Amino acid sequence: MANMDLKRHEMPTQLPEVRAHNFFEVALGYDEATAISEADRCLNCKHMPCVNGCPVNIHIPEFIAKIREGDFEAAYQIINKTSSLPAVCGRVCPQENQCEKYCVRGIKGESVGIGRLERFVADWHNEHSCSSPTVAEKNGHRVAVVGSGPSGLTCAGDLAKLGYDVTVFEALHAAGGVLVYGIPEFRLPKAIVQKEVDNLVAMGVDLQTNVVIGKTLTVDELFERGYEAVFIGSGAGLPNFMGIPGESLKGVYSANEFLTRSNLMKAYRDDPVTPVMKGGRVAVVGGGNVAMDAARSALRLGAEKVYIVYRRSMDELPARREEVEHAMEEGIEFMLLTNPVEILGYENTEDRRDARNGTVCGMKCIRMELGEPDERGRRSPVPIADSEFVLDVETVIMSIGTSPNPLIKMTTEGLETNKRGGIIVEEESGATTKAGVFAGGDAVTGAATVISAMGAGKTAAAAIHKYLTK
Repeated sequence: MANMDLKRHEMPTQLPEVRAHNFFEVALGYDEATAISEADRCLNCKHMPCVNGCPVNIHIPEFIAKIREGDFEAAYQIINKTSSLPAVCGRVCPQENQCEKYCVRGIKGESVGIGRLERFVADWHNEHSCSSPTVAEKNGHRVAVVGSGPSGLTCAGDLAKLGYDVTVFEALHAAGGVLVYGIPEFRLPKAIVQKEVDNLVAMGVDLQTNVVIGKTLTVDELFERGYEAVFIGSGAGLPNFMGIPGESLKGVYSANEFLTRSNLMKAYRDDPVTPVMKGGRVAVVGGGNVAMDAARSALRLGAEKVYIVYRRSMDELPARREEVEHAMEEGIEFMLLTNPVEILGYENTEDRRDARNGTVCGMKCIRMELGEPDERGRRSPVPIADSEFVLDVETVIMSIGTSPNPLIKMTTEGLETNKRGGIIVEEESGATTKAGVFAGGDAVTGAATVISAMGAGKTAAAAIHKYLTK
């Protein structure tokens, strides 16, 4: 009989006063008994609405049924049929807006903790399984994948399972894309990402780092080298700025730069290769998940005070509720309905060697209020007259979105992009305007979720298989 408790089992976490000073994972995961009890809350619905909410169509009731039986390895194998990164997705996917949003248990209570169960199963498999991935027989076709983020890894994995000779080209020195440079250790341990990358290599995928497609090699040169199709999953790593005075001052970072220095370059160590701010007062401009990651990282790097500055209200804040709650518990202050208008720097002194010259000393802001709803029902923020004030900070982190890097477009003839820089594709296949080239993830949509990028990688892999075997 199903467990009819209205509430899901809480996720154990580090205490806020402890975790705010370390980079260890915040959420500790379910144990076996808790996972089985949570799985008992699933009604195993005939029409499986939760599956329709999953971009990669994981067979959710099936894997949860195996957890209920205590067969955790079988549960993992069910997930693995459609998802290449279950340990990642179980941690960072916004399940509340996807699979869990459609869970029937959510009508009169809380939905089943699908993401928490996925994480449990993946962690259990990684801890207990000694089996190696199956290496498919090669089919004689070669495919290049540009970028080793979630869309690229998914596309490469699906093609490798079909016997393709796949090479993944990564611009950075480590594979994983946004999973390693963008998401902090306390949300997604890098050992988990490396495990997923190692699995792909064990399946026969060739991984080449420090290769910038569009600079080291062009897409056309990949075809000249014998690749029959190319998948572009290069992400959206070009940061946006507001265009306000003072953004070029020392102490102003894009969230991408700040998180890359912290996550990939290990700036939190005592002797970092690439340093970043430590201490002082920090303002993070923006309200998405990246803003939460930057703010919580700044706190762990020793900031005295961290502010989230967001021009709309809490109701419009786009970050996951769980991340917002964790940030509040850790002492981060939310300055809502507030917008920066200028970043202030120390005035030049007669001594040009003065270390303060050109350094942030504050941020001028203005209070906002929400105007009338537009045709989509969204209320735009409107400045309140004579409400300007100065926020006393030494570091400003801009987290207002990113765009795809234009380098590939600039060096690839026949590849069309939209006005935002996203590569234009056919939605059903991921095919671009250039024959043999497919694309997906943030390179197409701009910054989005890990699971949606994975879904695009799966779509493109199926389309590439059809393209090369027609």
